[in-house]
Amino acid sequence: MMRMMRFELEGRRFSADFTKPLSIAIPLDFGGQQPSCFDAPAATARPFQSGAFVGDTRAGGSCNCELLTLAPHCNGTHTECMGHVTDERIAVADCLRGGMAFALLVSLEPLAAAGAGEDSDPAPAEDDLLVTAAALQAAAARHFGPDPRAMVIRTLPAGAGRPMQSYRGPAPAPFLSRQAAAWLVDRGIDHLVLDLPSADRGDDGGRLAAHRIFFGLPAGSRRAAEARRPQASITELAWIPAGIPDGYYLLDLQIPAFRTDAAPSRPLLYPVQFE
Repeated sequence: MMRMMRFELEGRRFSADFTKPLSIAIPLDFGGQQPSCFDAPAATARPFQSGAFVGDTRAGGSCNCELLTLAPHCNGTHTECMGHVTDERIAVADCLRGGMAFALLVSLEPLAAAGAGEDSDPAPAEDDLLVTAAALQAAAARHFGPDPRAMVIRTLPAGAGRPMQSYRGPAPAPFLSRQAAAWLVDRGIDHLVLDLPSADRGDDGGRLAAHRIFFGLPAGSRRAAEARRPQASITELAWIPAGIPDGYYLLDLQIPAFRTDAAPSRPLLYPVQFE
């Protein structure tokens, strides 16, 4: 069994211990507390029944077999592809082929739009909180490694109760400015992981500007053929505990082979050591 992997990137040597993965997914408890997003119903589970068979050993069944109902975009940590905003039904499992991505985890404080010097489409309200390109640039500048292909963003302050937070209203959480989305693209980031319910404002008139910028789509486009970055993915509603330090990791985005634009996911981080 492989435990330690050593690899070279841009002329520098690194190692990662595959026995110590760090999950940054919110566990989805179908019978307990869950995050609540955009007034979507909670994810539920019930025993499968067919004739005399019931899929619950507590009810006399020979085994447990449940029917699960969920909305991946709303019921916990999920990863999505450009199919989220296109007329064509693009599967996230086709865009995200698997494997490790060299990732940088950064923490930053969103800024009120009134003083951020950046914007969104449509224009943000003055008290909307923005993840800005300036904050991303400052956070990334504190690290001196090879260019990452993935960025994990932890927004501050990170309160203990946030994993099960209820997100309601037109702007229930910070979101990316247009400039932040463009900065990520210019930096060559293919996989974005956020501890937010959406890269865009909760109510933005359906424009999803940051999503389209990140997927390389023109403003308002719903055509998959126009996407310049079909390999890109956005993971939302991750949870990065305070005990996981900023820095470099290998990111393993684990998703089921769903033929849908988004799927529940379990992002795993493997700390990287410089050798």
